[in-house]
Amino acid sequence: MQKKIHLIYRRIPNRVLERDDEVVADLGDVIVTRSRFEGMLAPLKVNGVKVIDNGYTMVYFAFVGENYDILKVYDEEGNFRGLYIDVLAYTRREGNTLEMLDLFLDIFVFPDGDAFLIDEDELEMALNYGLIDRETFDFAYSVAREILRKLKRGEFPPEVVWRY
Repeated sequence: MQKKIHLIYRRIPNRVLERDDEVVADLGDVIVTRSRFEGMLAPLKVNGVKVIDNGYTMVYFAFVGENYDILKVYDEEGNFRGLYIDVLAYTRREGNTLEMLDLFLDIFVFPDGDAFLIDEDELEMALNYGLIDRETFDFAYSVAREILRKLKRGEFPPEVVWRY
């Protein structure tokens, strides 16, 4: 019987996505799961390139206590498409449940290392509509900038990401 973990993925103001993922490895503070992209209304394109679509698979890495998660994305043929990184307010774990709060900003890293900050418009709108405060806005950017700096220096993603 394959172990599952329950993910609760919150988005401001009140969107909640829940799913049960197949656990690949439970390392305590790092949980590795596998799942498939389904129900997308349109493929995600970054810099004009389709990087995520329905039927693609992901190896998902949740880092308890960190402000990001990482999705290793593969197309239907199993080709590695890149890393999708969500900027998060928090990642918490209670038993078999993981909960995260998404802060809109995301980073996509192509296999060649080119990285793109995405969804800045969503973060800007959340601020303009009063869904988040300036502190949260600044926090999201500081997390994203730190990840981009570490990517450039070869210190990101954590080594565990290449093991699965």
